[in-house]
Amino acid sequence: MYLSRRARVALRVVTWLVLVALYFPLLLVMRLSIATSRGFTWPPSGFTLEHWSDAAHADGPRAALWNSLTIAAGATLVALVLGSLAAAALTRYRFFGRDVISLMLVLPLALPGIVTGIAFNSGFARLGVDLSRATLITAHATFCIVIVFNNVAARMRQLSPNLEEASADLGADQLHTFLHVRLPLLASSLLAGGLLAFALSFDEIIVTTFTAAGGFQTLPLWIFQNMFRDTSLPLVNVTATFVVLVMVLPVYLAQRLTDVAAGGRT
Repeated sequence: MYLSRRARVALRVVTWLVLVALYFPLLLVMRLSIATSRGFTWPPSGFTLEHWSDAAHADGPRAALWNSLTIAAGATLVALVLGSLAAAALTRYRFFGRDVISLMLVLPLALPGIVTGIAFNSGFARLGVDLSRATLITAHATFCIVIVFNNVAARMRQLSPNLEEASADLGADQLHTFLHVRLPLLASSLLAGGLLAFALSFDEIIVTTFTAAGGFQTLPLWIFQNMFRDTSLPLVNVTATFVVLVMVLPVYLAQRLTDVAAGGRT
């Protein structure tokens, strides 16, 4: 499609404005994490790593980090198992209600987080289930399953339906076919979905607020609860910067793996 010179210039300007609006706040927080000033001051002054040293030795951020890692790992594991099984069932078989089940699987990602959080909180209360790590993992797994399901289902639709027949003709049973044929072809999609699910769970705060036990803090909860305390602002800036830097890696790897899977269609 041909664009006039004015249209191209306008498109570039709009693109840069959007990028600045998205990333300038993140860059500001990163700059403040190594500034001598305390809090959200402008312009930031000086350079120091003292705040990073304080954050590394503070009990609050370290405990919250461990909680976030364990919850995200648990939710990702559940999502990998259930999401991949659901993808296999909905892409390989046709049955009554398949479209409805598919819609119900992806719906949690479209619902506002506060709706999901309130629903889980009310449901656990009705069932008499006390809030704990298990309830938090369960709540996180609902939207993590969507990520794994979408990645694996998309890859399964690309695979040739003749793979299993060819494997059977060579004498392989279904288990052997799955382990040595389908699983290697799905590995990149599973890993990409798992990385994205982990990242989504790690920085989730809304659903966590309603499904975490009293006093239990993940890293996003710790940041939110301390960002209004003047004495904790330097640690908040460091912790927020750390979260951003950590989350870049799984998202980047997931994108690369998705590209690899898309380029290696069978």
